[in-house]
Amino acid sequence: MTQPAAYQEASPRTGAFALRDLVALVKPRITAMVITTTAGGLWLAPRRASLSVAALALLGTVLIVAGANTLNMYLEREVDAHMDRTRKRPLPAGRMSPKVALWFGVALSVVSLPILAIGVNLTTALLALLAHLIYVLAYTPLKPRSHWALWVGAVPGAMPPLLGWTAATAEVGAGGLVLFGILFFWQIPHFLAISIFRREDYARAGLLVMPNTLGARVTERMIVRFSFALVVLSLLLVPLGVEGRGYLVAAAVLGALFFAYSCYGAHAKDADRWARSLFASSIVYLVLLFVALVAGHGSPA
Repeated sequence: MTQPAAYQEASPRTGAFALRDLVALVKPRITAMVITTTAGGLWLAPRRASLSVAALALLGTVLIVAGANTLNMYLEREVDAHMDRTRKRPLPAGRMSPKVALWFGVALSVVSLPILAIGVNLTTALLALLAHLIYVLAYTPLKPRSHWALWVGAVPGAMPPLLGWTAATAEVGAGGLVLFGILFFWQIPHFLAISIFRREDYARAGLLVMPNTLGARVTERMIVRFSFALVVLSLLLVPLGVEGRGYLVAAAVLGALFFAYSCYGAHAKDADRWARSLFASSIVYLVLLFVALVAGHGSPA
């Protein structure tokens, strides 16, 4: 891949501008979701973590995810320069030296591990390390080679609620695995929707996504399958005793609406418009589902 004109040598930045670029490296919106889902896992666990352990679990998880995101941006800096939605990031835009990003990502990652291992427990630290390695060393280099990178990347993406759960219990548990599964299955329709309306952007950057390798119809069918699996899995928290009737009703209604709109893609006249709406709807669905999880926790079974 030739180096695009947009990828420039870094020019020095100081003060607020440099801080803003460092914050951009950690992908703040993703990090905010990590905080929310980790806190959800802490809240739903059958045992309560102390305030100090919960705070250290959130801090350590945020730091290791921020480190992984930063290293991902470092490794993909030239790829990002080819995509409209990423070419203005600090590295492809030339506002930051790649060495700064590399060491910043390494520092965040290294600092996070003793916080989790000593301040929380070894189980949480090992799961966080596994997620970090998969994201940086497997998912990132696989993206230009196979559309199956999405499934690999969904593993670390689904880890935060499980980390919250293990922070409180020191063990994985069935409930923790279901929370992991909900985030895993949610990511598939969420990112397949992005890959539909951003397929030209991905092709220009040399990244393989399902709409460009297997076609739109296969992608739409995959969205429907994983949306259905997501709804079924979300209901399993009730028989496991993690949630009660109130959550069951909310999850069933939210799931039915999300699944129905996923199915609509096969009949939509404008696939890109449907995919954009599904992408937005998936975020709303996840937020409302976690609200239902927190609100319904402890209600009568």
